[in-house]
Amino acid sequence: MAEFVQTLIEKRADLWQAIGQHIWLSLVSLLIAMIIAIPIAIAVQKHKRIAELLNQFAGVLQTIPSLALLGLLIPIVGIGQVPAVIALVIYAIFPIYQNTFVGISSIDDSLEEAADAFGMTRFEKLRRVELPIAMPVILTGIRQAMVLIVGTATLAALIGSGGLGTFILLGISRNNNSMTLIGAIASALLAIAFSLLIQLLQRLRLRTILISIGVVLLAFLGISGFQTIQNSSQQIVIAGKMGSEPEILINMYKDLIKDDNPRADVVLKPDFGQTSFLFNALKSDQITIYPEFTGTVLQGLVKGKYDVQQMPATEIYDTAKHSLNNQFKMQYLKPMKYNNTYALVVKQSFANKYHLETISDLRRVESRLHAGFDLEFIDRPDGYKGIKQKYNLAFKYKSMDPDLRYEAINKGAVNIVDGYSTDSQIRQYHLVALKDDRNLFPVYQGAPLMKHKFAQDNPRVVSALNKLSGKISERQMQQMNYEVNVLKRSAASVAKNYLVKHRLIGGDR
Repeated sequence: MAEFVQTLIEKRADLWQAIGQHIWLSLVSLLIAMIIAIPIAIAVQKHKRIAELLNQFAGVLQTIPSLALLGLLIPIVGIGQVPAVIALVIYAIFPIYQNTFVGISSIDDSLEEAADAFGMTRFEKLRRVELPIAMPVILTGIRQAMVLIVGTATLAALIGSGGLGTFILLGISRNNNSMTLIGAIASALLAIAFSLLIQLLQRLRLRTILISIGVVLLAFLGISGFQTIQNSSQQIVIAGKMGSEPEILINMYKDLIKDDNPRADVVLKPDFGQTSFLFNALKSDQITIYPEFTGTVLQGLVKGKYDVQQMPATEIYDTAKHSLNNQFKMQYLKPMKYNNTYALVVKQSFANKYHLETISDLRRVESRLHAGFDLEFIDRPDGYKGIKQKYNLAFKYKSMDPDLRYEAINKGAVNIVDGYSTDSQIRQYHLVALKDDRNLFPVYQGAPLMKHKFAQDNPRVVSALNKLSGKISERQMQQMNYEVNVLKRSAASVAKNYLVKHRLIGGDR
């Protein structure tokens, strides 16, 4: 409990920012869904077949898994708030449409006939009779949609949209239960608050409800416009993948840029998402720079087939640099020293018991192995597929979230996992990374990636970031990850300490 309170106090500024982002995503999505669903439900009142088809279609849309929907939207509209809002609107349409249709179609026929007898037009009947009577049912659908949106919006953090999902994902990534609880509790309280607010609206008159919705809509459109104006200024947006290591690196990038030019406007977006999300964001100018690894470039980002296992580090980097420039007009700066490659990891006690030092040694215990691999490792040619082919090994495995696999091996649920050579959990849980004696895993050296035009227009930024070229050993990176994940130090302070200690920036920054 003490740790929870301490984390809450330390992260209160970030929490308020995440709550604001979550509210913005939720309200904008809800309002757009209402604007779409309510008029359609009203328009098809006299067309039962069309109404039923639309109802079934909206229901089918709601069954699409949220991650799959976000994945489908990314190639079309990019990353950030736009795909998140589209996905949330799709999920919210069904309950609003269904309740609006049911609410109006359930009105007593005698009331409809009385309205016709008074000579009311279609619009007058809708405004004076149908909507006031159906409003409690409609608001119930809106309340259901709102609760659904608030819960689903946590996944928006996976594509750089912010919100309370950042706390949940960061908590899982850092093995910090307090952060996970803060994000989950705040999200639940937000859903309850919105539900109570909509319930309160049910007691108001139709005109008051419509005015309230209009005021909220105008307010958020104004906020959106202000944000757009702000974001149009010259900013250097540096993003990172999920985890402590990318966050340390992007803080280093910021410190190096600011040390050279204190007036530079640098914005950090940590935990922005997976590789494809960041790469698409860079292509669409949603971000300016992010750290990428040489092996990842050749294995998944550029066109062409490369035998990276047989290529030395310098050749991998040179090939990646030229391919990025030729295919995407991107500039790949000089890489750091350490090789953050894949590794197969076991407990020290397990390795000692069966005398395991290399991956080839696993043949002696092949029948005893129960692995936990993330989905990307399972499907990669330099992952489990390569292990089967190059080492002639095949054993039972489970797919699991990358941030949970170390917890699984520590608790004995599995006895071998995939990892990275700089993971802090190797030290934290007394694990051993087996030697890749047949050179399956290629070299993964990190370097800043940006568009070629930005590099040409900002030579000082390039020069500042190139100070990391050839710096940071695997042991140093693992130590920094350990300080963030285990010792709970901020990525910003760990990054700054390294740069100051190695005289890459001045100590007064």
